[in-house]
Amino acid sequence: MKARRSRSGFVSFPAFMQIFQQLVNGLALGSIYALIALGYTMVYGVLRLINFAHGDVYMLGAYAGLFASGWFGVNHVLESGGAPSFYSVVLVFLAAMIICALVGVLIERFAYRPLRSSPRLAALITAIGISMLLEFGGQAIFSPDPRQFPTLVPRMSVIDTATFDVSLVQVIIIGVAFFLMISLQLIVSKTKIGRAMRAVAQDRTAASLMGINTDAIISFTFALGSALAAAGGVLSSIYTPKIDPLIGLMVGLKAFVAAVLGGIGSIPGAVLGGLLMGFAETATVAGGKSEYRDAIAFAILIGVLLLRPAGLLGKNTAEKV
Repeated sequence: MKARRSRSGFVSFPAFMQIFQQLVNGLALGSIYALIALGYTMVYGVLRLINFAHGDVYMLGAYAGLFASGWFGVNHVLESGGAPSFYSVVLVFLAAMIICALVGVLIERFAYRPLRSSPRLAALITAIGISMLLEFGGQAIFSPDPRQFPTLVPRMSVIDTATFDVSLVQVIIIGVAFFLMISLQLIVSKTKIGRAMRAVAQDRTAASLMGINTDAIISFTFALGSALAAAGGVLSSIYTPKIDPLIGLMVGLKAFVAAVLGGIGSIPGAVLGGLLMGFAETATVAGGKSEYRDAIAFAILIGVLLLRPAGLLGKNTAEKV
């Protein structure tokens, strides 16, 4: 999309507002990628493992939100023509996050923990296997047909002009995502369990010798990352209200690219990478190249690996072989 210039040489006001519109769209999309990327980066930080099943936990979060809407009466309210209450929407979010946190703990306990002393390739293959299990298991349980996600947030605009529109859904996505990301940063930097997470990430053996229960910390890390992925799944389903068991495949890969772009293992890097991915994808669509919106993620991945393998905020570290 080319911004038109006025006779004075400056970008015209309508063109400027269109650019600002795309920035808002990119911020909303990038916030979702950032939430998912945080799970990749935290697990890699403590285990040096790429959890390729993480994108499918995002999918489970969307379905958990769908079923929780029925449990808490949201669907009944919508069918009667009403709007769900704030508290019922919060309960849907919390239920989805708790369910996925438990799923994350189970995956770590039964799939990854037995392989900690095995070569990394075994854990990587297991992660791919868990991902396929969740995808095809989801098709068997939920059916492969897309399902409509309930309208938890009214379809209305907060700002609506001829050239600029900000929906309530976008405001909530950005607000909730940044609230969760800031909360995560505070947990990691200000709490006792956060210090333990950083100690395990730095040196698991030394942390164990200092009395830290490394198994519990790793399980907590999986739970935290999975809960954030679930929040991303619910937010994304509010934004694009159709879900199916394979929605986590491409989104998970894009979030992984975001984590690598920002510097995998770095929490601020995951946030930065997610936002940049959102802006890049939105710019691609706005430029009339929507068919390349998925390809742009892999182009960015190749560029990062060639130019800065450690990512924007990552650090090059020597590893023993």
